[in-house]
Amino acid sequence: MTTTRRRLLRVIADADGPVSGPALAEELDVSRAAVWKHVEALREAGFGIESDTDGYALHSVPAYGGDAIAVGLDAPYSVEYHDRLPSTNDRARELAVEGASDVLVVAGEQTGGRGRLDRAWASPPGGVYASLLCRPDRPPAHAPIFTLAAAVAVTRACREAGVDAVIKWPNDVLLAGDERKLAGILTEMEGEADRISWLIVGIGANVDVAAADLPETATSVREAGGTADRRRFCQRMVEEFHALDPEDVLPAWRDHAVTLGRAVRVDTPGGVVEGEAVDVRFPGALVVQTDDGERVVHAGDCEHLRPA
Repeated sequence: MTTTRRRLLRVIADADGPVSGPALAEELDVSRAAVWKHVEALREAGFGIESDTDGYALHSVPAYGGDAIAVGLDAPYSVEYHDRLPSTNDRARELAVEGASDVLVVAGEQTGGRGRLDRAWASPPGGVYASLLCRPDRPPAHAPIFTLAAAVAVTRACREAGVDAVIKWPNDVLLAGDERKLAGILTEMEGEADRISWLIVGIGANVDVAAADLPETATSVREAGGTADRRRFCQRMVEEFHALDPEDVLPAWRDHAVTLGRAVRVDTPGGVVEGEAVDVRFPGALVVQTDDGERVVHAGDCEHLRPA
């Protein structure tokens, strides 16, 4: 979508009523004929734009897609949409190498999705598969806080959709109760000694996905009885992520955590750590009370050993 067309959409979407052709032409610095051509192009793309003697009004948007996500998105990200990609993270990495920033890469379907530890990630149609590319002014050691921020953002989006979601350390979003997986997060970055060069937060969320298309250990917003609006879900998780200050992430994460207070076994690069998860420390390390005292775990595969 052209910049002018996107601006036109934003003007009529934000208006309290119809916007006249002359007012749009003046706002966009184009002719009235150009306004009409842009409106017709938007209608062909699926936007429900009605017109009368008072002007143009936006009554509906396509169910999903880049233009639909961009309309009304309250966060400074451009949106690049693909019907199908091997991996949104891989595409975001290409854009990072080209120098881009503040881009949201979205795919209707992934053919090569992956999670942490290079595990395969099922990405059937109906999910939200998105990667946020940004360049935070932070040292590389702070990168884990953005993973936790994404987990908080996705959990809030799930709850707004009517699903009681919780977080398993560090970044799995689960359905409260049976703890089937709703979403996963994969963060990648490149950095120098004192700063992050680029950071990509990849999110795979099961939103409008049928149970038959998911493993037994997973569920979706739709199957859990929530509102399976992929467009709104995608917008809300991006907006929540953007609004979170890194210093506010840990309290928000604790509020949604299901891991704290649980007996856990964490498989780390240095061996297995087993005990009770008692806290999380900046930038995202899990504190485990073991028989030999507290252990601070910065990375690992966490398993819950008893129900909440």
